[in-house]
Amino acid sequence: MMNKIKPGVLSPPPGTTRTDPQILIATWFGAGLLRPAPGTIGSLAAIPAGYAIVMLSGQLELAVAAIALLVVGTISADHYGKKSGVVDDQSIVVDEVVGLWIAALPAHKSFPLWMLAFFLFRLFDIWKPWPASFFDNRSKGGFDVMMDDVVAGIYALLGVSMAALSVFT
Repeated sequence: MMNKIKPGVLSPPPGTTRTDPQILIATWFGAGLLRPAPGTIGSLAAIPAGYAIVMLSGQLELAVAAIALLVVGTISADHYGKKSGVVDDQSIVVDEVVGLWIAALPAHKSFPLWMLAFFLFRLFDIWKPWPASFFDNRSKGGFDVMMDDVVAGIYALLGVSMAALSVFT
């Protein structure tokens, strides 16, 4: 008999609360606690904030936000992993947010290119071509948790860049 995927909401690790700032960041405001497919849900949850940053400020600000979230997210992912006892806990999705924002940098204000960024990012995040696989296999803390998605984001960025060039030239 096949196991059925049951939708639901997980609790944060013992000794933490949903309102703990590091838990909020690591789970991207609770998106990572949703089941099934927390990585996909976290990637989708990254789109509204990222798109708003681009619409209100621009691509440079999205890049700055991605770098800032990479730093803060590394600390939060490390904290969550230590509390849960699983270094790369599936509930940690801040790495997906950073990766998607990187992938969407060349999308500018084009929502179809944002959707392409989402699909390419998920493809590379699941596939994990080297060096993403290096960080995923090493998984020694928040840095590794974040970096495999940064690499997937860079691969997706290349694909979105090619699509953007063909659309805008």
